[in-house]
Amino acid sequence: MQVLVHPEASPWQLRLSVPGDKSLSHRALILAAMARGESFLGGLSESRDVRTTLRCLQALGARIRPQADGRVVSGWGPAGPLEPGKVLDCGGSGTTLRLLAGVLAAGRGLAVLSGDSSLRRRPMARIVDPLVRMGARIWGRAGGRLAPLALQGGPLGDLSWQLPVASAQVKSCLLLAGLQAGVRVELREPLPSRDHTERMLKALGVPLECSGGTLRLVGVAELPGFRLSVPGDPSSAAFLVAAAVMNPGARVRIEGVCLNPGRLGFFEILRRMGGRVRWEVTGSELGEPVGWIEAAGSELRGLEVGAGEVPAALDELPLLAVVATRGAGRTRVSGAGELRRKESDRIGCLVGELQRMGARIREQEEGFEVEGPVRLAGGTVRCHRDHRLEMSLAVAALSASGPTRLLGAGFSEVSFPGFWDLLPGHR
Repeated sequence: MQVLVHPEASPWQLRLSVPGDKSLSHRALILAAMARGESFLGGLSESRDVRTTLRCLQALGARIRPQADGRVVSGWGPAGPLEPGKVLDCGGSGTTLRLLAGVLAAGRGLAVLSGDSSLRRRPMARIVDPLVRMGARIWGRAGGRLAPLALQGGPLGDLSWQLPVASAQVKSCLLLAGLQAGVRVELREPLPSRDHTERMLKALGVPLECSGGTLRLVGVAELPGFRLSVPGDPSSAAFLVAAAVMNPGARVRIEGVCLNPGRLGFFEILRRMGGRVRWEVTGSELGEPVGWIEAAGSELRGLEVGAGEVPAALDELPLLAVVATRGAGRTRVSGAGELRRKESDRIGCLVGELQRMGARIREQEEGFEVEGPVRLAGGTVRCHRDHRLEMSLAVAALSASGPTRLLGAGFSEVSFPGFWDLLPGHR
């Protein structure tokens, strides 16, 4: 579909909430499926990716039924997942495929994990190699480096592994494999990545040690059923916060957001740019801090973002490029080559589309440089079947000098259901 976005001539103010966090929703569903007994999950993300995980878990024997304000999950417990009767279609969700691969490697029977063309291009050796080291039997395209992946479940052994790149998905895959198999796992990360899985496991009583960049799953644990009200997704909130800081007089307050420190990298960067952004923790859910975020129109300046900051802001870096067009001076992002291996090449595609809008932006092998400030010009851009590019371009259009037509829109539902209903200026 195509969407027309008009820049807002008058200041706008919003007070709202955003859908449940996608990363937490994936993990909560998987852990509830692995648990003994029933779990209640409220506020789950209704994104396309999370619905994919839900369907895969049902095919593996988890019973999931709707209930007022949430879903009840009856897990398979120590018996493990059933052998699925068909290929598990993970769509475009790398989280679904990578996390379930860990569970199924220690399961029973044969399972095949596949997905759409973008997922079949994404690197899988980073999970296959350590799983094989544990004793897993896995086959895939390109020697196991690409999906589809076929896994023959069975006993696994202990693992000690140095992750070559900081990746919450890889880390979670291996922790879930160790948990399902009842073996010890020690992981070392080069840089910190999202710790949602660790927080949930510790809150559920799993013997997990975390210190100095090393994680140790040190004993066997059986997951109990649990209750969780999933807080709002900070990666979704980021688009509305960015739109506010880019537009003079705009204000937004977003309630009930997950404020995990590993998810605040983008907001910290905005503050370094001069953005009027603040937040406060007011509660917690299963080890996750929850609170509100506020943002307002700001005078921005360019800055450097190095590899050490990338893991905590990776999904938001295309959006940062948009914000940087309004910053005085140069913004340079490096060490973000992983962006080229998402649903699209998020460096090349975004640079090309922002250049169409008049941005002074240059593509680099592992990042980009933006010279600002520049008033973007409305026009026609393409979304490249990528939900984060679509929403980033929508934010760019909101502060452009004229209306912008987004071709190939409609993928925002992958991660942010209702995005277009919340964005000012949408027609």
